[in-house]
Amino acid sequence: MVLMTVAIADPTVAAAPDANRQPRTQETAKVVPGDSKPGVTGGAALEPGRTGTGAGAMEEAAKAKKYLFALFRNEETDQTAAMRKVVQEAVKKVADRADSVEIDVTAASEKAIVDQFRLEGAPMPLLLAIAPNGAVTAGFATTVEEQDLLEAFATPCTEKCMKALQDRKLVFVCIQNSKTKSNSEAMQGIRDFKQGSLLGDDTEIVMVDPADSAEADLLKHLQIDPKPQEAITIFLAPPGIPVGQYEGATDADALLAALQTAMSGCGCGPGGCAPR
Repeated sequence: MVLMTVAIADPTVAAAPDANRQPRTQETAKVVPGDSKPGVTGGAALEPGRTGTGAGAMEEAAKAKKYLFALFRNEETDQTAAMRKVVQEAVKKVADRADSVEIDVTAASEKAIVDQFRLEGAPMPLLLAIAPNGAVTAGFATTVEEQDLLEAFATPCTEKCMKALQDRKLVFVCIQNSKTKSNSEAMQGIRDFKQGSLLGDDTEIVMVDPADSAEADLLKHLQIDPKPQEAITIFLAPPGIPVGQYEGATDADALLAALQTAMSGCGCGPGGCAPR
């Protein structure tokens, strides 16, 4: 199983598991994720030179349960204009699902959002697709295509996985429902892991119903049969490292051993593999 990550300025910021797709970032510039005017939201087009308060725009989009296409820039260039045009056209097509905002990273009022996504020193212009829960589902530096943005939407459980990994947490993706066997046995090891290890507070459990059509893309990317006979557990570590996949019962000691093995062999720097 291969995991896809959104490489933002800080490589420890990860995205969702994806078994088939390549990272959405551009090869030429890999990215993760003055006075200000009100953010451009509600599907309105970005206007040249117009900026917004990024934190406010994120809050508004989250309340509306919409994605936010955030265009970060430091000066007006041909690349900025081109990316702005792409955002304009994309938002027209998904106005019911996404808002947009343009953010001047040199403005003191935008320091909070620049720090939040660790964008200091990142190539500009930079476009991030931000889910309602704050997860970065895609990032593009200097260039972007409209189709990239139309494909930036993730499933609800994928968004949860992304957010947890980007918060440098361990993630257990628990795929089960009333038709799968060994549900309790699968959860027992996970609960023991959370309660018995020092990593419990840095561990997130994401429940996925394999019969939920809204999660079909997630199951496809994870290469999981949408009609599993037994409960399936996938164990992930930041920034998207596959620790293990388990069918049926889990054991806390085995989970911890698998994590230690993954950490010793991943070669990640600070913040990678292990929680903060």
